[in-house]
Amino acid sequence: MKPLSALRGIAMAAVLAITSLLPQSASAESAYEAKLPPEVNTAPALCDYVPCSEVLPGATSFSERKGQPPYVEGYAEENGQRKLVGYVVLSTDVTDTPAYSGKPVITLIGLTPQGNFAGIKILKHSEPILLLGIPESALIKFNNQYLGKFVGANIEIGRSRPEEDMIGLDAISGATVTVIAQNQVMMMSGAAVGRQVGILEKTVRPQAKFIDRSRKLDWATLVEEGVVQRLTVMPEQVGLERGKDPFIDLWYGYLNHPEVGRAIMGDTGWRDLMARIQEGEHALFVIRTAGRESFKGSGFVRGGIYDRVQLRQGQDVFTFRDLDYYNLYGVSAPGAPSFTESAIFIVRSSSFSGAFPWKFIFLGNRVDRETGARTFINFDKEYWLPDAYLEGGRPEVKKPDAPWVRVWKTRALEIVLFSALLIAVAVVYAKRDTLTRRSTRKNKWPVNAFKYSAWIISIGFVGFGLLAQPSITQVLTWFHSLLFKWEWELFLTDPFIFLFWIFIIVTVFVWGRGLFCGWLCPFGSLSELLYKVGGAIGLKRFQFKLPMKWHNRLKWVKYAVFFGLLAVSMFSMGLAEKLAEVEPFKTTFLVGLFNRSWPYTLFAAGLLGLSIFMERPFCKYLCPLGASLAMPSTFRWFGLRRKQECDSCKACAVGCGSLAIDDKGRIDHRECMLCLDCMVLYTDDHACPPLAQERKRRTKDGLALTPIGKDGYYIPIKPVAPAAPRA
Repeated sequence: MKPLSALRGIAMAAVLAITSLLPQSASAESAYEAKLPPEVNTAPALCDYVPCSEVLPGATSFSERKGQPPYVEGYAEENGQRKLVGYVVLSTDVTDTPAYSGKPVITLIGLTPQGNFAGIKILKHSEPILLLGIPESALIKFNNQYLGKFVGANIEIGRSRPEEDMIGLDAISGATVTVIAQNQVMMMSGAAVGRQVGILEKTVRPQAKFIDRSRKLDWATLVEEGVVQRLTVMPEQVGLERGKDPFIDLWYGYLNHPEVGRAIMGDTGWRDLMARIQEGEHALFVIRTAGRESFKGSGFVRGGIYDRVQLRQGQDVFTFRDLDYYNLYGVSAPGAPSFTESAIFIVRSSSFSGAFPWKFIFLGNRVDRETGARTFINFDKEYWLPDAYLEGGRPEVKKPDAPWVRVWKTRALEIVLFSALLIAVAVVYAKRDTLTRRSTRKNKWPVNAFKYSAWIISIGFVGFGLLAQPSITQVLTWFHSLLFKWEWELFLTDPFIFLFWIFIIVTVFVWGRGLFCGWLCPFGSLSELLYKVGGAIGLKRFQFKLPMKWHNRLKWVKYAVFFGLLAVSMFSMGLAEKLAEVEPFKTTFLVGLFNRSWPYTLFAAGLLGLSIFMERPFCKYLCPLGASLAMPSTFRWFGLRRKQECDSCKACAVGCGSLAIDDKGRIDHRECMLCLDCMVLYTDDHACPPLAQERKRRTKDGLALTPIGKDGYYIPIKPVAPAAPRA
């Protein structure tokens, strides 16, 4: 195959890529970035704006929103009377748990009067993989697993464990983060309604017994001991331009404790407050020290509810109405900051206890930069009185594992094996000098045995088994998370990708991109293995490299693709993730070549077919992930060794499959895949021209062949002066 034909092949692949990446409009039935009426979030008559009857079969009429968090009652007409047939809840009224896109999957959920899931409808999601990679019907099929199950059951992703009374659900391959988030949404929403309507028993917590040491606490001590907490929200976290001043800066604390109450309100003020509230009721103060946003919100005017602040203790959510509000005119503690807004809120529920941890929640109005839509987003911080403030110290609290913790526990063996693979590859490469010295141009197996094994394991175990193919979409997601809101849980939910990226970041700055790209990238390994197999089965005469002048031009395409995706992501993350289909990773590993529409299959298959004749065409010329890793490779700590003669000797350059060695003998580590072929030649005294010449000269002169030093030359022979004759 000629280079010109190769150029045509690459051009055709690029055209196919563009064709396959053209944004496809979602079908009329699709919920991807669906336009929901703004009244969905606030209107009392929720079911005027969403299809409640679809999730609650038999219901013909619906109440307005009631309760906190809000839910709707559904009724049917029977013998001229209304009969309760169940409840409907909008998931974002309960939780805005983000899925992989960083946005919640907005779900309408129906429950029977007995507390079983009756119907589920996705109203809106922002998961590109459910539009481009995995059919949206897969999420619908996943949700259907909940139908008929009780809201109080123990349900999680994975295998059922009857001995632990645990019901398991089948996940969606390639969308683990999405379904874990959805499970959390389903169970929290069902429980929130169940506790309010009596399906689930309300939690009763023992009340706190306080230790009063009659101390007079200043503000600094209150903060240092953790009885006054701070919650700060920055502008970029609510979709506004980044700024140095907070969007809102709140301080809050629990006033029932005598020392805290007296410090904030003074002796008289605190006694008056305790006389006004009933036994079993609880008071907290909130002050705003920065920002223009009111924490009292606009909802108070509409319906007597303060819709910007809530408390959550376990699964119980506590909101505040007009009668739950008292004025706070000042803070008595010395050193307290000035504030522009203040309040005392009263919790009137026996389910709440000051002895147990609780979360203070601020609901911010977030602007989506892509669509301009406004949604509420929760910002929270935990509060728990210290041991020294409670008789007997803090009670023992067994918190349920976070979803990401459960994933790590259930996949512990695979995580250990994957971690061992990463460590083993790093250790083997760190010993590269020993391996390359044992290899020769004709026998590279001391190196290749490890490298080829890494490819096979990467393709089978990492790619097709764990579905752990890193992608440029993760780079874009992390970039946006750093700019707007970092969610550790979002990344920890996929342990293999999380660990892989730790490995990638460390090794890129130590050795360059080549250890990941050349040894462990599943798609890169598959591409390289196809090239090696092609040569071994008799296709070597058809295999080729592009001329250096064309390579030096085309290698910049991947950088253009990367910066193009990054630029598009600043305007539309959804469009950027669609265009990121220039990576054939999802088609190859997550979904499967024959499970997608023909443009995706043809594009991925075309690249793999071209790989039989050209070494790593995608990696060299199109891969935006490779481009993103190539740039920091410039600042790697360790590179590959060179000799003085390398600027005129072409031996290594001729054999470099990555075309990473220029006409001056310099290695471009941004392009180098660390195959180590040049390092094998570096110490091979039959293949490296300078070494071969020195070997022949020494052999001719009858001189010893000393070991080869780190500089790539024979250790010099230094004549030893004869010993002086004895007298």
